[in-house]
Amino acid sequence: MKTEFNQEVKQRLYQRLSQILDSEQILMNEEMSAHTTFRTGGKADIFVEINTSAQLSKVLVALQAEGFSYLNEDFYLLGNGSNVLVSDKGIRGVVLHLSNKYTHIVVNETKLVCEAGASLAQVAHKACENGLTGFEFAAGIPGSIGGAIVMNAGAYGGEMRQVVERVLLMTPSGKLIEKSGAEMNFAYRHSLVKEQPLIVLEVTLALTLGNKDEIQAKMEELACRRREKQPLEYPSAGSTFKRPEGYYAGKLIEEAGLRGFSVGGAQISEKHCGFVINKNNASAADIQALIMEVQRQVFASAKVRIEPEVILLGFD
Repeated sequence: MKTEFNQEVKQRLYQRLSQILDSEQILMNEEMSAHTTFRTGGKADIFVEINTSAQLSKVLVALQAEGFSYLNEDFYLLGNGSNVLVSDKGIRGVVLHLSNKYTHIVVNETKLVCEAGASLAQVAHKACENGLTGFEFAAGIPGSIGGAIVMNAGAYGGEMRQVVERVLLMTPSGKLIEKSGAEMNFAYRHSLVKEQPLIVLEVTLALTLGNKDEIQAKMEELACRRREKQPLEYPSAGSTFKRPEGYYAGKLIEEAGLRGFSVGGAQISEKHCGFVINKNNASAADIQALIMEVQRQVFASAKVRIEPEVILLGFD
């Protein structure tokens, strides 16, 4: 059962967190539209910026002392906010966010050791600078490397599981554990983090030496393909639906006659039917209703169930 989060609990937790963090790291009633790529959603009761793994451990201990449980969804961990939809009611509880100070990347010969808050674009450009190939596929994915591990993010034939050597994780009690890439149970849009309440802290990528100019050219080619085929000019969460086995979600949606279909300010992109976009100040309710209606119509026309990739936060 989700912990009751009333004003008294909020104030008590704020005081406890203030003993661990600077005041500017603890934001009350924070607008989540500022922290998600859909650019919509309500407020989080408490939004906490985490700068180091030591801070995260202390915050988790504090939450646990207040009876907050990760399993009960009393608190959430947010990366780049690129694969989530927050309800218009917001989030009753705590959002932990890995800040822009948790983004260090260290090069060790052909390996990159990346803190979880680093964006995939940052990691890809660091690899390119050092003549390391194998990560070009991820350069245009709008997320953090921590989030990419959770979802086994992929594009253009590449996936995280192809390049991950090691992952450093933290349990909800603040304990550190380490897993090899093989132990992460990577599958299509799935990882060990989907099975167990673990938080990604650091990722070691094993890449190979390549030609810097060729790596840059490949990244530019993929960026060009994205601009041509994806509605990057509108807020979205990227590809909205998982690929059903044997099918492509975008093709099923198009065949159901839903190109450009709208609910309120949310729309199936006319450029790429696999994308739900916030075209005109869409509410989270608009986006959720559109997703559900697309699921219904695709099943009616093709007898195939398509499931969203997007994680819903704060919905009943």
